[in-house]
Amino acid sequence: MQNIPGYQAGTYAIDPVHSSIEFSVRHMMVAKVKGQFVDFDGTIVLAENPADSSVEATIDPKSVDTRNNDRDNHLRSGDFFSTDEFPQWTFKSTGARVDGDDYYIVGDMQIKGVTKSLELELEFGGIAPDAAGAIRAGATATTTIKRSDFGITFNVNLETGGVMLGDDIKVTIDISAVKQ
Repeated sequence: MQNIPGYQAGTYAIDPVHSSIEFSVRHMMVAKVKGQFVDFDGTIVLAENPADSSVEATIDPKSVDTRNNDRDNHLRSGDFFSTDEFPQWTFKSTGARVDGDDYYIVGDMQIKGVTKSLELELEFGGIAPDAAGAIRAGATATTTIKRSDFGITFNVNLETGGVMLGDDIKVTIDISAVKQ
């Protein structure tokens, strides 16, 4: 991320109105179900040396939205997220790495009281002033996590073979953050 046009070190607050956290999971072995988390926040600290930057974020798992109220309520239950017992998920970066033209953020993700290290592939969108003159940074981060790594193992065996839900969860995070 060296020589990024417009790069400005500083602390940036994630703007949830212009950001999203979305996921998809294999369903019935043939299709994918997609959803999002509506309530989240976080802080990004862009360091003078971009490789020294950091991210901290929280997600409210009760805010899950798959466009199906019954499914969302099931996801909030003890079969999946146990949101009454674990009302907040957290991510805290522990480092960054560069591999050629590819950038990665490494960090600890805590879901349902289980913390696992994960790596997010980062596509940096840039830094620029918005219409009101505030400085914004934008990026997209992607990763795949195994829900079983976080103790989310509910499933149903299908009569035709296989299971109702895949273990791999594809996560896409689009962030717009405002310099404080």
